Amino acid sequence: MSALRVTHLTPALFGRGGVFGGGERYAFELARHMARRTPTTLVAFGDRPEVFTTPDGLQVRVVGPAWAVRGQPFNPLHPGLIRAVASADVIHAHQTNVVASELAALLGRLGGRRVFTSDLGGGGWCLGSRLRTERWFHGHLHISEYSRTLAGGTGNPRHRVILGGVDTDRFSPDERVPREPLVVFVGRLMPHKGVDVLIDALPPGLTLELIGRPYHDEYFARLKATAAGKRVVFRPDCDDAEIVRAYRRAACVVLPSVYRDCYGNESRVPELLGQTPLEGMACGAAAVVTDVASLPEVVADGVTGFVVPPNDPAALRARLEWLRDHPGEARQMGEAGRRWVQERFTWPAVVSRCLAAYTGDDA
Repeated sequence: MSALRVTHLTPALFGRGGVFGGGERYAFELARHMARRTPTTLVAFGDRPEVFTTPDGLQVRVVGPAWAVRGQPFNPLHPGLIRAVASADVIHAHQTNVVASELAALLGRLGGRRVFTSDLGGGGWCLGSRLRTERWFHGHLHISEYSRTLAGGTGNPRHRVILGGVDTDRFSPDERVPREPLVVFVGRLMPHKGVDVLIDALPPGLTLELIGRPYHDEYFARLKATAAGKRVVFRPDCDDAEIVRAYRRAACVVLPSVYRDCYGNESRVPELLGQTPLEGMACGAAAVVTDVASLPEVVADGVTGFVVPPNDPAALRARLEWLRDHPGEARQMGEAGRRWVQERFTWPAVVSRCLAAYTGDDA
């Protein structure tokens, strides 16, 4: 039997030529690791066409210049998509609610190919607002149990949980690097991330490094004002190597996402997975997250870190103080976190779950 040819489809490429986002990283890393098992192509949209191959053997095809459906930048379309998916046995779209994924589903169905989709958040106007396009896909592959529940897929065999992955070779501890009284946040500086709560909760004796770009000017100004007089460092431009070094130095990594932000805005789906706590735990840091969306699936409360109520700086401060005052136990939590990631959240494991879904194998 010939190898399965898989094409992954994502609205934008991860990295300096595309977008530094969790969804874009997810699609790229999954495709990159899948290329080690079976012929794999990643198709993305961009300002200009480009084709290249990664050291893992992943072929990347950027089609463009893309047209933004109804002016929505994360809802791109280009006729090059038709040719780009033509040779695939399986098409895996990494955004459900965009026109490109629906078009890929139709092309796949017409060509006798199997088509799957994963919701990585976001989306835009699509035919699904008028038609039941979810049936166009052979399966929905969710990155968390929360995501499956949100989609109404619990108990439905067409909905599977594949989880997310971490490159545990790249994101790994280094025993030569001492742990510091350091709290690390990695992510976009957006209101629904609850960074203002984290700054408010920061106790004496700890330094907070905020690694991420601001995408909301008013909120960024608010964060800087809240941080005045505290040991808070803003680091907007860090590559993976710098992020890994921060994780290795940190006593803990924190993701304090909220359903209701400081402006009163509601976010129904603040986190579909929670990539940064996984990366931090892979590097041996304890993790603290809020009891929001998928995050309790990522951190085992009291074992690999702590789960605290959202919008509760006092509760968050208490856990940070405990980690500050119990460095030995914090290190043990970090070690347990790495084992937890290695058991469930590696890219080879996600690849195996995907391939099983593609072929209908329930093993």
